[in-house]
Amino acid sequence: MKATIVAGIDAGSSAIKLTLYDGKNSKNFICPAGWNPKEQAADLLAAAMAGVGALEPAYIVGTGYGRLNLPFITKAMTEITCHGRGAGFLLPGACTVIDIGGQDAKAIRIDQQGKVQDFVMNDKCAAGTGRFLQVTAQALGLDIAEIGNFSGEPDAEACTINSMCTVFAESEVIGLVNRGVPRQAIIRALYTSIAGRVAVMAAAIQPAAPVAFTGGLAQNQALRQELAGKLGLAVVTHPEAVFAGSIGAALFAWDAVN
Repeated sequence: MKATIVAGIDAGSSAIKLTLYDGKNSKNFICPAGWNPKEQAADLLAAAMAGVGALEPAYIVGTGYGRLNLPFITKAMTEITCHGRGAGFLLPGACTVIDIGGQDAKAIRIDQQGKVQDFVMNDKCAAGTGRFLQVTAQALGLDIAEIGNFSGEPDAEACTINSMCTVFAESEVIGLVNRGVPRQAIIRALYTSIAGRVAVMAAAIQPAAPVAFTGGLAQNQALRQELAGKLGLAVVTHPEAVFAGSIGAALFAWDAVN
């Protein structure tokens, strides 16, 4: 008898994350959201299921921005609920989740089972999100992957990014470049700016350590260090932290069939 397989799909603004789970083992997959996220998600799911030699999952939970546009899911759940559950699974003992995605940033208080106790979310402005870093990185002639290779260590010349608006922050960065400020110093200022904005937002839920850092920017060590400094709390992450939403969705799917 073949093992039951369930799936969790996190249809984010910039990437589709997928987790397959059989109650013991999980496999994670990712692809760009592209111009047609619904088609991308369907193709990713089909390829993943073919890879494990199965036809279709017994249950599919969808989450993220695009969850309501996925006709093949069994159930849709909010990203807050799924991110909390997934972060608690990846990083047992976490009390707070900071998730920085492409278009929003979230701070979530969770209990030991990953159940959401309180949350706050910045989804009205790109400030403090992956999009903010992407736009400002482009002004430095870098892409989002390249900027992660910079440590953000202090350079000979310190600088700050003061604008709360992504468009104005981009102009600030261009102005700093034209003044000859080293890229290293500007990147550190970007990290400080993002961490500061997220910490101010997170203060509304009274964050407690340890803080689980998830989302597409979670592997950026310099940003994690800045965030820990602004929060005044220990911040930890996990190699699979970008999949927190899809992992949480898969765990809820497993609950549904068991």
